Amino acid sequence: MTFIIKKDSMLFPLIKNTSLVIGLSVLLASCSGKTTKQEPPEEAPVMVQVASANGNFASGVLDASGQVEAIRSANISTRVMGYITKIKVKVGDRVKAGQFLFSVNSTDVLAKKAQTEAMINQADAALLSAQKDYDRFTVLYKQQSASAKELDAMTLQYQSAKASAAAARAMRNEVSAQLAYTTVVAPFAGTITQKLTEEGSMASPGMPVLTIEQEGNMQVSASIPENQIASLNLGDEASMSVASVDKSIAGKVRQINPSSQFTGGQYTVKLSVAATDSKQLYAGMYVHIKILKNRKAGNGNQDSGAVMIPVKAIVKRDQLTGIYTVSSQNTALLRWLRLGPVSGEMVEVLSGLAKNESFILSAEGKLYNGAAVKIK
Repeated sequence: MTFIIKKDSMLFPLIKNTSLVIGLSVLLASCSGKTTKQEPPEEAPVMVQVASANGNFASGVLDASGQVEAIRSANISTRVMGYITKIKVKVGDRVKAGQFLFSVNSTDVLAKKAQTEAMINQADAALLSAQKDYDRFTVLYKQQSASAKELDAMTLQYQSAKASAAAARAMRNEVSAQLAYTTVVAPFAGTITQKLTEEGSMASPGMPVLTIEQEGNMQVSASIPENQIASLNLGDEASMSVASVDKSIAGKVRQINPSSQFTGGQYTVKLSVAATDSKQLYAGMYVHIKILKNRKAGNGNQDSGAVMIPVKAIVKRDQLTGIYTVSSQNTALLRWLRLGPVSGEMVEVLSGLAKNESFILSAEGKLYNGAAVKIK
């Protein structure tokens, strides 16, 4: 059924107004939807610092323990056997070079010296007699009163007497040297650090009686295991901490012992200490050492070939370890790694990161896979 409403009908204005209201309502709803709909804010990129494996880092760090020791130290002994008659020093005494330290009984040496003096007198007398006979037979030979054979015999006798006299004097020099060994003096200026025997004890050649250490010149001795010694080089810098005096000092590797045959598989490394720092140190103090192992190519040291990165850059997820890298779209990309041994603050990467490849060292915000990043 169809209803026709004429314009002059009373319902026409009402319908016309209703349509206008409905149209306005739809328009207002449409405008209202556009104004209330909001786009999600764009996420700000995380500021990151990148580094290169073995590129941005000139060194790894090797932790070790060591002890302070004097650069020059000597065990003082005597070269003769005898009873110690006098010791003029004690532990802690400062001595000068050439200062008397101790003496050994020299009675038997003095007896040998007297014996050699008698031998010299006897040899001189025989030489004088042989020389007179030689001179006499030389004159007789010129006068043709003695034969050539007799002159030759006198010549040999004279030469033998001269040799005997020279041997007696050489023996006296030997005894004099032995007598000098019975009085022991300081080889250099320093401090007595050990007294290993007392007066009246028997001294033997090579048996230490005293130990003297030179003052003012100290060094640190450390033992390095075999799996780390190859990464050290002469001149590597070190930071050393002496807890007993609450002091931190700097040094350098000055000596590397290439053999561990007599040190139980540990390689002895000596580190220098500045003279100003040595004044507050005593031999035997324990030192905690951090040696900076230089690995950067082109600095005169050999590159070990290992890929090293800082431990602080490692990301751990349960039993997995990885590192963040920067993708071509400037987003963080988590990459899993297989790690090797840790050396101080550095760790070796066995697989997952190539040498000189970039990675994120630190970030100023939270990183996750796909996070936008910006390199500082």
